[in-house]
Amino acid sequence: MKIIVDDLRGPEIAALLEAHLELMRSQSPPESVHALDLESLRAPEITFWTAWEGDDLLGCGALKQLPQPGEGEIKSMHTAKAARGRGIAAQLLSHLETHAKDLGLTRLNLETGSQDGFAPARNMYAKFGYQECPPFGDYAEDPNSTFMTKSLSS
Repeated sequence: MKIIVDDLRGPEIAALLEAHLELMRSQSPPESVHALDLESLRAPEITFWTAWEGDDLLGCGALKQLPQPGEGEIKSMHTAKAARGRGIAAQLLSHLETHAKDLGLTRLNLETGSQDGFAPARNMYAKFGYQECPPFGDYAEDPNSTFMTKSLSS
């Protein structure tokens, strides 16, 4: 598997992100969907990666640098349906954490759903040491959201 910084211009990533947004919309009410669209992911404070095996796009993930010094947010973690169960998300998350440390970030935050369909994601984040926390940044309390954080300084 190869993980690369992606410019979000290829048709494969557009299709994967649309599948990601559709999945989020199918599991959460509209006001609780915090996934970013293709254009929003092109913001300068976001670095976006894709994971590939040959010509097959396996998954994606992004790191957003937050205005709070030393903090970042994990965004748009998604594994292609055909690649699920192979540890793709864990490899992407490890890659994002390494990059965050290289940038000097000391804390990573994320928002994911609280519904049963998001349990595999919450479990993976917990295995990586993320713990539930109050909302961060511009997020507000939401019964459909689980907020998690991890210190990178230890």
